[in-house]
Amino acid sequence: MIDRTHPLPVVRQCQLLQLARSTAYDQPTPVSEPTLALMRRIDELHLQYPFAGARMLRDLLRQEGRAIGRRQVATLMRRMGIEALYRKPALSRRQSGHQIYPYLLRNLAISRPNQVWAADITYIPMRRGFVYLIAILDWASRRVLAWRLSNTLTTDFCLDAVREAITQYGCPEIFNTDQGCQFTSQEFTGLLKDQGIQISMHGKGCWRDNVFVERLWRSIKYEEVYLHAYDTVSAAHQGVGRYLTFYNQIRPHQALDGRTPDGVYCDNLTTRQTAA
Repeated sequence: MIDRTHPLPVVRQCQLLQLARSTAYDQPTPVSEPTLALMRRIDELHLQYPFAGARMLRDLLRQEGRAIGRRQVATLMRRMGIEALYRKPALSRRQSGHQIYPYLLRNLAISRPNQVWAADITYIPMRRGFVYLIAILDWASRRVLAWRLSNTLTTDFCLDAVREAITQYGCPEIFNTDQGCQFTSQEFTGLLKDQGIQISMHGKGCWRDNVFVERLWRSIKYEEVYLHAYDTVSAAHQGVGRYLTFYNQIRPHQALDGRTPDGVYCDNLTTRQTAA
């Protein structure tokens, strides 16, 4: 917003934009290497013990000889966008003015591609920093339909991923997410409504409600992310893209009888088109 090469003084630009002058001169402080290493370890523990909150994670870290307090763990968890899985009260109330939608997948037989899509966001550590990854997953075939990386937890990169998936594969009947502010925003839910997609949201702390995306996160982190220290966002993008291609096209899935997500997704679509 502030153009330092413009002949108009920076002070005047701030006045016109109604911004505090300090915002024009503030420089982001890079996250220290010890903090990044700690965040990565918290992420690993969260995958192993998703029910662990800040207190339990603090105790687990102390067992490893790390001097850390609960508040620091909670702060880093918020920065990473993760939280413990547990049953929470008053989940039906609106949060920040955003509408919460009911969970539609309970007792629903999901047997065909594009019947249900799911989306979630996870934290991806790098050598010097971190980014966030969103993936759009077809529930029946486990195929990753679209994904995006971002260095901020905004709604924009979520919308881009959904638009790409819809453009390439059409619309699902149901779209399931958690109750994160990116997914409950009017921009996100409005996009789904405009396409005639039913909105489903889980949030009662039951890992089964979004189990396939959680398994995807575990696979991508243990089989790709934790094995590499990405130096740049570009390197992270290449690594994640390489792995997701492998995940879709080559990696056999036990739940799919050893078949690949691509094979299951395409075969089912072909069968339905032939039957029609």
